[in-house]
Amino acid sequence: MGGELLGFVGVGRMGGPMAMRLLDAGYRLVVCDPVAAATAPLVARGAILADTPRAVADQAETVLVSLPTPAVVKAVALGADGVVAGGAVRVMIDLSTTGPATAAEVAAGLAKTGIVAVDSPVSGGIKGAVAGTLAVMVSCPRTTYQGITPVLGTFGKLFFTGEKPGLAQTAKLANNLMAAAALVVTSEAMAMGVKAGLDARVLIDIINVSSGRNSASQDKFPRAILPGTFDFGFATGLSYKDVRLCVDEAESLGVPMVVGAAVRQMLAVTQARFGAESDFTCIAKVLEEWAGVEIRG
Repeated sequence: MGGELLGFVGVGRMGGPMAMRLLDAGYRLVVCDPVAAATAPLVARGAILADTPRAVADQAETVLVSLPTPAVVKAVALGADGVVAGGAVRVMIDLSTTGPATAAEVAAGLAKTGIVAVDSPVSGGIKGAVAGTLAVMVSCPRTTYQGITPVLGTFGKLFFTGEKPGLAQTAKLANNLMAAAALVVTSEAMAMGVKAGLDARVLIDIINVSSGRNSASQDKFPRAILPGTFDFGFATGLSYKDVRLCVDEAESLGVPMVVGAAVRQMLAVTQARFGAESDFTCIAKVLEEWAGVEIRG
């Protein structure tokens, strides 16, 4: 499949590194993003620049999108200048986190013009996007999955969740809820320990060889909270969006989420205090302010 022309809409913090990996793998790209600085490095490497998603879909049979919110995904996929209006496209791969309802709506809208939707959110952050170590969750017709495996395989490890639109989204929301919950409860525990007199580094080291270890204690705290940089690379607003979608989906399925609702509230507080563009590790800053301590080490 080397040399195949692919489309890519949304080449920002996550999409940009993934698009670079496709170029590294020998694919050709036609790209679109409203931010010129995002497309410039790709164009410098030979990617074709398009001004609308429709223009991308007029050239490439397979179009990937990596976008921030469900509303943006729906506009890019189904709008007047969206992928749905393209003349060449046959498959659209959505790498965004949108929730099952949006995935189903997009799939139904694209199907009207014979385009197959692939629901394929990813997990692993910018670091994983650069390294090609993402978890890539996929739901789509199995025959389509077989055809796009080489493309998605450039991003990391693939997990086929089934053919129903939105199944991969459900898996991603479950994961992101747990990641956010780990960050919240670890921040609470660390604030308590530091206020009691424990050294933050000693406490995190204890947790990481004990039963309380988790993704926040092992990665987010050492990288972004103990140094005081709060720059892990995932926005508070996006984490809040993901957890809100997860709790809403659970409610629609009749699954109670008592803890999930509390995590959602903590993210709402963090967003109100530090802004949607702040790093979601600022959850720990909220606990620092409430407890009157600094978690450093």
